[in-house]
This record gives sequence, C-alpha cells and structure tokens, in this order.
Amino acid sequence: MIPSFETLEIELEGQVATVILNRPDKANAINLPMWVDIQNCFNWLDSELSVRAVVLTGAGKNFCAGLDLDMFQNLHHGSSDPARLAEALRQRILELQRNLTSIEACRKPVLAAVQRACIGGGVDMISCCDMRYACKDTYFSIKEIDIGMTADVGTLQRLPKLIPDGVARELAYTGRKMSGEEAREVGFVNAVFDDQSSLLSAVQDIAEEIATKSPISIRGTKEMLLYTRDHSVQDGLNYIATWNAGMMSQKDLMAGITAQAESKAAEYED
Repeated sequence: MIPSFETLEIELEGQVATVILNRPDKANAINLPMWVDIQNCFNWLDSELSVRAVVLTGAGKNFCAGLDLDMFQNLHHGSSDPARLAEALRQRILELQRNLTSIEACRKPVLAAVQRACIGGGVDMISCCDMRYACKDTYFSIKEIDIGMTADVGTLQRLPKLIPDGVARELAYTGRKMSGEEAREVGFVNAVFDDQSSLLSAVQDIAEEIATKSPISIRGTKEMLLYTRDHSVQDGLNYIATWNAGMMSQKDLMAGITAQAESKAAEYED
C-alpha cells in the first residue's frame, strides 16, 4: 500500500515511483513537515522491493523555492544558556541533514526532474539524487548566502563532487542563478528539455529503462558509486571484490546472459 504524506504525493507506474513535492502554492518551499515526510517517504521507497527506480519532481511551476522561512520561527530552545541553545541548533541541523541524506541512502536510483526555480534547500535535495535533468527555464541558486547564512544541509559537501570546484565556490559565494544550460555544461544535470512535459516524459523513460535491470545489481552499483566517491580507488576495488563474492546473484547473472544470447529482455525477481 502506497503511504500518504502531508507535503508529498507518490505515484506508482509499473516499477517506477514518482515523488512529487506538493506545496505548489508555496513554490514547494520545504517546511518542517516536508523535511520529515521526505525521510519517511524515501525510507519506504528503499524498503519497497516492487519499486526499482524513483523520479523526484515538484508540483506546479517551480521545483522548490528552498527553505520555508517560517521554519526560522521554530528554532527556539527552552534554555537561555548559549551553549545549550547552540547544541540544540546543531542537533536540528543534523536532523535536517539526515532527512535529505535518506534520498542518497535509498538503494533505488533517484532521478530529479527539475522545472524552473531550484533554490537553496532544493539544491541540497537534488545534490542527493543520482541524476538530475532540467528544463530550458530552470535555474539553480545557493541562496543561503543572501540571507546571511552558510548552507548547512549538504550542498557545500556534495556539489564540489558533482561540478568543478571553482564553479561550486562561485555559486556558493555569490548566490547567483545558474541556468539549466550552464548546469548541463558543467555536468550538474544530464540533459535539458524544452518544457516540463518533455522533461517528465524523458526522465520517466530513463527510469523505466533502469527498472528493467537486475534490481540487486542496480543496488550494488549505487552502493559502489557512493562508496568510491568517499574512498580511495584501492578501497573501492577491495569493497567490490568482497561485495560480488557474497552478493552477486547467479540467478540474475544467468538470466541476463540467456536474455542477451536470445536478444530478449531479461526478467528479474524484485
């Protein structure tokens, strides 16, 4: 049974789930319920074996306007002690980080389909995804710098591993808008489409193609890519040797080899 959420909508088509940020009247700004919903949603997607790939997009004209500023009204702590106040804020930030890291930790590939504005927390969010796709009118902005704060839930840690370091620094220091086409040129997005309709159609097709592959092989591939990002080449080689020694499915391997030999699509267990 597909769970329901206050700020998200989930659609399931075949083996592809589409997660829709569903606060279009607020340009999908991330309020406190949405942070919690995101983690609960992606924990469910991770555990639901019938889901093999996920598309993440936003309802309405914009993907995400970033942090709902009303959240700043809810950062108070009962104590007047500066140390206790600081610790409480640190714990809140760590919690928000965990909320978004659930996207990255989801074993299924997550494809972000981004229309128009993707600001602040929206950039944090899609930096957790496996791939990103945009429209011609899409723009990205690390807007935190313009409200007097340092981005703190993932952009500064993940973005320099996705695009050239100097470009990441310029975006973070200036808060300027990066167009969809520039994002494609620097490798942040895989492709740019004319409009939201063609964007969603193309990303759905890619997700459906991923869903035809061996689920356990896809999950292993994502595990290796994330591990290799944060470890040395030698560490990564050692890990994949150990992983495949214990996790490679002989059943899937034979199904794939047979399907290739017979020029047909393989069928895999969820």
